Amino acid sequence: MNKAFVREADVEDDDDVALPEIPAGSKNYITPAGHRRLKEELLHLLNVERPEVVRTVSWAASNGDRSENGDYIYGKKRLREIDRRIRFLTKRLDAAEVIDPATRPPTDQIFFGATVRYADGAGREQEITIVGIDEVDPARGKVSWVSPIARALTKAREGDTVPLRTPAGVEMLEVLEVSYRAA
Repeated sequence: MNKAFVREADVEDDDDVALPEIPAGSKNYITPAGHRRLKEELLHLLNVERPEVVRTVSWAASNGDRSENGDYIYGKKRLREIDRRIRFLTKRLDAAEVIDPATRPPTDQIFFGATVRYADGAGREQEITIVGIDEVDPARGKVSWVSPIARALTKAREGDTVPLRTPAGVEMLEVLEVSYRAA
């Protein structure tokens, strides 16, 4: 039987996850803490994980038949995943513009890095921090600067009421407090 009919393509193993895109014409804004986390992840992949997987693949390849060698097959797949993440992190870090919210002159206007306390139409108060697209953590109140809520709040000031367009309709948000804290 022809090898083309029994061998699975390596490309099928590359399940690309939809990663957040930087809007066209925009910079990749990021806080110092977010930049540090991405850099630490990149260095960990380059200095720890990748060398370990390379050693495992090399050992598995030395055992002979690679077609049924699970360590070799899994190792090669993991190596592709690591290399893809390294390329992604390298591109993101190269395009990053680090903005430290703590160094911003005091203002009550909302920009990147602002921590905003607001009240929704029902009077429920919430607090969010506007961060880079690689730093999003909704459970901790960190939203991307390209998210609908951040776009609605950007350039508003304390005391302003801004419309937020949602699938359920337009909701009015009242800005209660704006601060810029160290990340």
